Amino acid sequence: MTTPTINTPTTEFASADETRDLAASFAASLGQQQQLQPQPQPGTVTPHANEDGISARDWALFRDPVLHNERLEAIRQKKGFIIDMDGVIYHGSNLLPGAKEFVDFLEKNNKKYLFLTNNSAPTPRELQQKLQRLGIDVTEDHFFTSGQATAYFLHSQMPEGGTCYVIGEPGLAYALYDKGFFMNDHNPDYVVLGESAVYNFEKLTKAVQLVQQGAKLISTNLDVETLDSKGRKIPATGAFTACVELVTKTKAFFCGKPSALIMRYAQRVLGLSRLETCIIGDRMDTDIVAGISSEIDPVLVLSGVTEMSDLNLFAYHPFVILGGVYEIPNNDDKNKLTDSDLEEASRRASYL
Repeated sequence: MTTPTINTPTTEFASADETRDLAASFAASLGQQQQLQPQPQPGTVTPHANEDGISARDWALFRDPVLHNERLEAIRQKKGFIIDMDGVIYHGSNLLPGAKEFVDFLEKNNKKYLFLTNNSAPTPRELQQKLQRLGIDVTEDHFFTSGQATAYFLHSQMPEGGTCYVIGEPGLAYALYDKGFFMNDHNPDYVVLGESAVYNFEKLTKAVQLVQQGAKLISTNLDVETLDSKGRKIPATGAFTACVELVTKTKAFFCGKPSALIMRYAQRVLGLSRLETCIIGDRMDTDIVAGISSEIDPVLVLSGVTEMSDLNLFAYHPFVILGGVYEIPNNDDKNKLTDSDLEEASRRASYL
C-alpha cells in the first residue's frame, strides 16, 4: 500500500487552518486507497471469520458433518458427565428443550453424572427439589455446589475443623458445618464469601477488618455478575470479593469454576478419570475453562449466555459446540444435520 503524499507547509509550524486542511487531505487520500483495495465478494468466507463474524474453526465444531458428528459421538460414549445447570438444563423456572430426554439418556445408559453449579446458595436437596418441580426426578447425590467445593477445600487445609465468618446463604453454611467449620465473627480462621442477597456496607467492612486481622480470604466463585428474576444484571460473589481484595491488598482463593479444584472434587464423586468424563456448560469463561484446565473434554451449549459470535473473544475452543443438550440423545431425527447444514458446513470447513 503506497503512503499518500502530503504537501506539508514550508513554515516550521502549521496554522490551525493548515492543520485542518492537512488532516482532511490525508483522510481523503486514505479513503481513496481503501476503495482501490480488492473487496471480498458477497457470500465469501475468509480463513479467519465468516460473514457472521464466526471463525471457520468454531463453525466446524458446531456444524461440520465430520468433525461435529465424530466428537458428538465421542461425548455420547463418555462414562461420566459433569453438567452445569442454569443455561443447560433450565432457564430460571423453565426447563430447556430436551433436558428431560437428556437425563433419561444418562439413566438408560447407566452413565454417571453430576450437576455442578457455581451457585453456593442452595443445598443439594433444594436443587433436587427444583428439578423435581420441573419434571426431572433424580436423587440429591447427583448435585454438587461451589459451597460444597469450598467446604471440601477448607477441610483439606484444616482436617480438625475451624471457624469462618460467612457472607452467604444457608447452603454454604450447611456445607461448611458438615465439614466441621463453625461461624465466628470475632477471630475466625477464614472469611468466606458466597452468593447472598444480603451484602451491605457493614458486612463488607466486617470482612475487610477480619482479613486485616489475619483471617484468610476464600470465595466460592469468580462470577462478577448474575441475573435477577427480571433478567437484569446484578453484582455477584466475584464483584464483592474484589472489593475486599482491593481494600486489604490480598488475593482470595476461589473454589468454584473455572478452578480445576472443583473439577477434581467432581471427578472424585463420580469415581472416574478425566478421560472418561466430559463437562457440559454454557459459559466460555467458567465451564469451558474448567474443562480445559482439568483436561476434561468441554462441551459448549448455545442454550445459555454464549452465542456463536462470542467465540471470537476467546483464545481457546470447546471440544464440540451443540445447540443444546437435546442433541446428545441420538434417537431423534430432528437432531440430524439437514442438507443445508451439510452444504454450509462443507463450504466453511474448507477454510480450516
